[in-house]
Amino acid sequence: MAGKLYIVPTPVGNLDDMTPRAVQVLQQASLILAEDTRTSSVVMRHFGITTPMRAHHKFNEHETVAPIIEQIKGGEVVALVSDAGTPAISDPGFMLSRECRHAGIEVETLPGATAFVPALVNSGLPCDRFTFEGFLPQKKGRASRLEELKTQPRTMIFYESPLRLVKTLQQLAEAFGADREASVSREISKLHNSTVNGTLGELVEHFTTTAPRGEIVLVVAGCPHEATGKVDKYARFKQKKVNPDIINNTYNDEKD
Repeated sequence: MAGKLYIVPTPVGNLDDMTPRAVQVLQQASLILAEDTRTSSVVMRHFGITTPMRAHHKFNEHETVAPIIEQIKGGEVVALVSDAGTPAISDPGFMLSRECRHAGIEVETLPGATAFVPALVNSGLPCDRFTFEGFLPQKKGRASRLEELKTQPRTMIFYESPLRLVKTLQQLAEAFGADREASVSREISKLHNSTVNGTLGELVEHFTTTAPRGEIVLVVAGCPHEATGKVDKYARFKQKKVNPDIINNTYNDEKD
């Protein structure tokens, strides 16, 4: 019998966000790999999952990947979970997925919870095209990365610690301009979840006086169309009633 790796999302907040299929896969797996077995045991107990667990995290994955590959080759079905959300999204999982692919092992990722999608949609910023940046470099390469992103036209998504949020907002305001639109979502799917929208300057002021708590997702608008030379078609459309010639001029310019 061929083995298989399942990558299984777990709730980022409310345990009711767990899908029935995720529970079924975890119950039927031979082994569950968990970023922190103590954290994951809370979820497992809640859903009556008794499958054996083993720690698999960024500090040991270089040593554990090879033996896991051999277990799966031997016919075992292994499920990978992180502390919350989808593994490999700013969490361990990429290396195991890659090595399974190289070894010809089937990998299936279940759809499910992740923090950045609700935060992106809540932000009210364009979500047709976006870039997920995860955590910015803490020291080396941070300034250069911000400079690279300064002219990024797509909406940008960052994960951040509440302890570093104000500093990050200040650095973003310096790099992108204090008037750049942004959104901060915290404690996604939990009881005290909240989203604060405003400019980077306004968010710096807000979180300087109101200390942030919990898991943070920061969404920042892309570089304005005026700076990139692109036409915001929807903004033009909204101006039609004020000046219909705007639409006609835009259309003619694009044809040219």
